[in-house]
Amino acid sequence: MENRFEHFEIAKDNETEKHRPASEEQAFYKEVARGNLEAVRQNCEAHRFISPDGVGKLSRDPLTNIKYHFVVGCALITRVCIHAGMIEEQGFRMSDYYIQQLDDIKSISGVEKLHDAMVTDFATKMRMTDTQIKVSGPVQNALNYIYIHRNDPVSVEDVAESVGVSSGYLSRVFKKEVGVSVSEYVRQKKIETATNLLKYSPYSMVDIANRLSFSSQSHFIQTFKKVIGTTPLKYREKYGKTEWSVDEEGKAWL
Repeated sequence: MENRFEHFEIAKDNETEKHRPASEEQAFYKEVARGNLEAVRQNCEAHRFISPDGVGKLSRDPLTNIKYHFVVGCALITRVCIHAGMIEEQGFRMSDYYIQQLDDIKSISGVEKLHDAMVTDFATKMRMTDTQIKVSGPVQNALNYIYIHRNDPVSVEDVAESVGVSSGYLSRVFKKEVGVSVSEYVRQKKIETATNLLKYSPYSMVDIANRLSFSSQSHFIQTFKKVIGTTPLKYREKYGKTEWSVDEEGKAWL
């Protein structure tokens, strides 16, 4: 098959408009990974994402073109954030979520709004991530395993087996690098998930306790209060949503 890139390159040589320096995009991605919400806000307010100068043409259709740029940017931001300390599976799930939202967007302004929400979400989560902590390969894999299985009963032995090291070794390096024990970290992730369920889902306390594999509702309430400082019920009363819609599967969500 004939390589036609050379023809494309020759045609491009006759155009005056060139791409932005890669360093500009890289600098912005780094600010997202640092959790610099002010830099992200300024970039969004300046409409840099849809600014036509130097972004390149990936499609002849303007809407498709900006969607392609969104996918590229989201993929790169995901990897920069993972490199800076975001849990790998969490980063990829966020990327999948935001890219899937493109299917229903029919305007360039809609894609820009989604882009602004995406970069703000990544920056917000990175702001809560200690990017100064540099963990080894086994610990990074352990963090990823815990994130994926945070709804399941998870023991130190389970995590160590998934990583391919002894439970004693994992316990030592995990505590040294993360600052808490494996068991405490698992507990924190479960309660973190519980706060999201209390805020953004209609699940009852019993449902949440079962979903997160607590031994009982009372155990869930006791653990939640120990970590958060208040009961799940009071937390929901303060932060939970009160209006829900029903999706095609009959589940009630915002």
